[in-house]
Amino acid sequence: MTSFSVIIPAAGKSSRFTDDYYKKPFVPLENRAVWLHSAEKFLNRDDVKQLILVISAEDREAFQDQFAANVAILGIEVVEGGDSRGESVQNALQRVREDVDFVCIHDAARPCLAEVWIDQVFEAAVASGAATLGIQVTSTLKKVVDGMVKETVSRESLWESQTPQVFGRQLLVDALAAASDQQVVEATDEAQLVEWQGGEVKMVTGSPLNRKITTRADLVFARQALKVLPKPGLLGRQAHPFQDGDMWR
Repeated sequence: MTSFSVIIPAAGKSSRFTDDYYKKPFVPLENRAVWLHSAEKFLNRDDVKQLILVISAEDREAFQDQFAANVAILGIEVVEGGDSRGESVQNALQRVREDVDFVCIHDAARPCLAEVWIDQVFEAAVASGAATLGIQVTSTLKKVVDGMVKETVSRESLWESQTPQVFGRQLLVDALAAASDQQVVEATDEAQLVEWQGGEVKMVTGSPLNRKITTRADLVFARQALKVLPKPGLLGRQAHPFQDGDMWR
């Protein structure tokens, strides 16, 4: 069986979330922290051999106070991140087991993930070497400068990237090693690092439900999305009970 390690970055500043008490990965969502919703989707999979959560050094004490029992019971490894997402992933990658075939990276702030989408992106990565979930851009796009619309941008061939993103272990190691320090800081996802090194990443159709929590309005959306996620064990069109172009796609 192909084996996977899962890295869940949760070391960001959450500057746009504007909450006086919580960063977005740690805010309660249906009686559990957002990051726990994201992590639990991988914990019972036979092909996932390791789960690594990345937190910031400044959150370490509060995290231990609140989640030490969860981490111990669930067998989750916790590492401290860096000043950027790329550095945080680098720190976690150093802890990935050498006998693992693929590395999956999933945002801690994407709690509305379904088993069937994980299956699909894992399968695509095994077949092609690298894969990411995403959705096609459907809205009209405008380039705005100083508050004024300068042009309408064609949405043809444009997709919004999501996570999980899954890579052959060595492919990701090599991409991070080859990237300059500036590229690691500038990259907004790991697929971008692979692209910069000439690698190809397969795009797998995800779902608008798999939204990243960025603002408190996204948290309201997530509460409702959790109620309508495809159920574990459903396959094919059963996992997408509406027609193409509906809420799943």
